Amino acid sequence: MTGTTAHINQKDLFLRACRGETTPRLPVWIMRQAGRYLPEYREIRAKHTFLEVCKTPDLAAEVSLQPFRRLGVDVVIVFQTFSFPPRPWG
Repeated sequence: MTGTTAHINQKDLFLRACRGETTPRLPVWIMRQAGRYLPEYREIRAKHTFLEVCKTPDLAAEVSLQPFRRLGVDVVIVFQTFSFPPRPWG
């Protein structure tokens, strides 16, 4: 990190850190699991199965953005599950 206080937007901050470049501060990001405790997440899950949330872009985006909005972090990892490729194989 540098001593500079120049403003940098969240996207640039994260991408610079990913490239190993100097940044004015370390970016903070979350994974989708961070929102499971939120009432707004539980409200969506009361209406939709986990698989529906994963397969519906609007729902996946919403549950990804919920903790992002509340916590004010720099980046959110888009809600998705790694279980889809093996699913057809049983």
